[in-house]
Amino acid sequence: MPRIPFPTKKVTKKVADEELAILERAYPNAVTALRYASAFELLIAVVLSAQNTDARVNLTTPVLFKKYPTPQKLAKAKQEDVEQIIRSCGFFRMKAKNIIAASKQIVENHAGEVPSTREELEALPGVGRKSANVVLSVVFEEAAFAVDTHVFRVSHRLGLTTGKTPRDVENDVTKLVPPEKWRHAHHWLILHGRAICKAPVPKCGECPVAAICPTPPVIKKMNALKRNGAGSVKVRRAR
Repeated sequence: MPRIPFPTKKVTKKVADEELAILERAYPNAVTALRYASAFELLIAVVLSAQNTDARVNLTTPVLFKKYPTPQKLAKAKQEDVEQIIRSCGFFRMKAKNIIAASKQIVENHAGEVPSTREELEALPGVGRKSANVVLSVVFEEAAFAVDTHVFRVSHRLGLTTGKTPRDVENDVTKLVPPEKWRHAHHWLILHGRAICKAPVPKCGECPVAAICPTPPVIKKMNALKRNGAGSVKVRRAR
């Protein structure tokens, strides 16, 4: 099946509020799937999760943290040793380099403690806005909203945004959700993307939001065009 195009218009605020309320009820205890025992472990896990699944990261980090349980230990690690441990995570050479360098900065600049401000987090190697938002929202319980591939996809399919970049999506969704719920809304959308609103084909028949979501009509139109031999549908790809 060809990639499903995103709706071209945002839903009304009333519909958006209803969609988000449904997701809040559907995923009341939504938390990160990454396993961690400290701010340092979550930070490293988030860096490893780029272009990867949380499940794969969770299989990798126990070995990594057993050998390097603190920033001080990881800061002194040999890159080739770390590469061997995280090889299955993808882009393992760059990730090994970044997590060692980040650990060194944490030790040298932050007395061995993961910093709690966006500016300081984003100054660490391998940590961008999304990763910083995850750490801020999960560990420090700050009002932050991280946009990963699931959040990007689901936000578009629900018509919460037409933004072309993760920052655009973040700006649009945070206008709809009160700040005290930003860190929870991130998880509502992630869990919905993993369980129901999958790529490439969502399970609209099982979706609690389907009745008001703008994507089922898009899929219906695509299927009708396909049956009628009307050719391909132009798709706007997510960036």
